[in-house]
Amino acid sequence: MTPLVPMRYRAMDAHGRIRRGRMEAAHELDLEARLRRLGLDLVACAPARSARAWALHPPVRRGQLINFCFHLEQLLTASVPIPDALADLRDSVKGFHLREVIAGMVEAIHGGASLSEAMARHPRTFDSMIVNLVRAGETSGQLPVVLRRLTESLRWHDEHAMRFRKVLVAPILVAVVIGAVIVFLMLYLVPRLAAFIETMGEELPIHARALIAVSRFAVDWWYLAPAVAAPWLLLAAGARMSRRLRRTVDALRLRVWFIGPLRKKLILARFVNCFALMYASGISVLESIRIGEGLLANRAVEEAARTAANRIAEGASISEGFEQAGLFPPLVLRMLRVGESTGALDTALSNIGYFYERDVRDAAERVQALIGPASTLVLGAMLLWVVISVMGPIYEMVAGISL
Repeated sequence: MTPLVPMRYRAMDAHGRIRRGRMEAAHELDLEARLRRLGLDLVACAPARSARAWALHPPVRRGQLINFCFHLEQLLTASVPIPDALADLRDSVKGFHLREVIAGMVEAIHGGASLSEAMARHPRTFDSMIVNLVRAGETSGQLPVVLRRLTESLRWHDEHAMRFRKVLVAPILVAVVIGAVIVFLMLYLVPRLAAFIETMGEELPIHARALIAVSRFAVDWWYLAPAVAAPWLLLAAGARMSRRLRRTVDALRLRVWFIGPLRKKLILARFVNCFALMYASGISVLESIRIGEGLLANRAVEEAARTAANRIAEGASISEGFEQAGLFPPLVLRMLRVGESTGALDTALSNIGYFYERDVRDAAERVQALIGPASTLVLGAMLLWVVISVMGPIYEMVAGISL
């Protein structure tokens, strides 16, 4: 069998638009045939220079992935063969890059690969959890059921990620507005009012002198503002190079006021949800934890999960392993113990997932409720400082004028 190699291509679609991309093919004729199935006519092609070029390929959006899993589950439930189901999806999906991925999967399955093996060839689209769940579904003969659970899980992740983004957007917008107001006051308004106040020749109160000093510093040294970001950039660069520093930074990110605890709850909710899904699909506990580690996106939590897996591998129970790792609070550990003792671990994991889901939702609502009053207080205090410092001396001067 001729090995497949990554190839760059330029092709023309039915509307005359030029498409550029990369695809695995045995040779030029094979690439031309693959593109023709996508409705493209090959114009030119060349071997991809390095594997790094594949990293430039844009990823498939999560919404597209959810629709793909949902429609694939519907087709398989209707007893449509996997190659035909994938071919129908290839011809109907709107995302061009997802069409390329599905086309590659169709070719791999025609070449003798299973669905999970075909997915594993596209790691930027299908992560290890999806691949292992599909493999478990193929082994148990319950692939439509696994795909249905996977679709629900992806929707759950998408909803919570959107909720977390909404929580972050509000503080960022408030910070930008407050920052813009402060810049306007310190660089434009206060210097002009200060010049007028100083002409009165009277001694200014300390809060007025402090305001004028801050304004002058901002006017004279404004170009040092980008230097404030330098330590954070250096810290981010160091975290990429040092595993220990990365773990320290990730641990600190989980302690940031308001956002940190919410982020930790969201990470643990994602981990428990994935763990429950994989365990219910027939994947072993240790394998479920190992796969879940790669989905956490936080080195501190990853090491805690790895510690729990090592303890379980040494003979500890699941609840004991997580207790020694310090990953979950006592209430969650108690729910795990009950699930282990009753033989209903999958139910216990589902209950823990619901516990974290409710906790994340309540925490997000509390953060959003506090952002408005907090921003109003900060902005109001800043404006009050300016008004008192500027208008106070002017009022005293006017009051002292004898008619």
